[in-house]
Amino acid sequence: MIYELRTYTLFPGKQGEYLKLNAEVGRKIRGDRYGKFEGGWTSEFGTLNQYVHLWSYPDLVERDRLRGELAKNDAWTKEYIPQIRPLMIAQENKILSAVTPFKPPADSGNIYELRWYRAQVGRLGEWLSLAKGVLPSREKYSRNVCYWQTEAGQLNEAVHLWVYKDLSERAAARAKALADPEWQAFLGKALPLLLNMQSVVLIPTPVSPMK
Repeated sequence: MIYELRTYTLFPGKQGEYLKLNAEVGRKIRGDRYGKFEGGWTSEFGTLNQYVHLWSYPDLVERDRLRGELAKNDAWTKEYIPQIRPLMIAQENKILSAVTPFKPPADSGNIYELRWYRAQVGRLGEWLSLAKGVLPSREKYSRNVCYWQTEAGQLNEAVHLWVYKDLSERAAARAKALADPEWQAFLGKALPLLLNMQSVVLIPTPVSPMK
């Protein structure tokens, strides 16, 4: 299984129009017939006016085939794409492979935090091994959806997604984790392997499977 994380940056004031078209036109045309839609969110903190969406495919060959079929869909190319393209400033894409089990939450009413860390060249595997080892301790305080590593896009990156009921729960969970001796030991070993760390808080859209 591979995952595709796409981020669209929209012109200020155009997010509502994009989300309406996405829900009423795009989702109806595409469904899960051209890749499985795992989640869609808007940015609340971090870079604003962004729509972040996550897709899964059995493998890269099937992704290429399905995207080729989507490109032949006249409703997609002639009815949907011409309407959303003028709303966008930029598009970014990452192809990801999961390094921990993918565990979308069953409940709703959540917020999400997407974090991506760039490691020193040749050190990502070491960082991921440490992160997987300490994950049971970290999940005492926060729910993890998945850890991934980038296969295409910006390389040497770990991408991870976390679930919280609200920002207060996030703040409390992070404070508890930082006081945990196992997490402190992890940070001591893991932080020197990284070059930079980025994070964005995300709000699920009404059509997102992850609520």
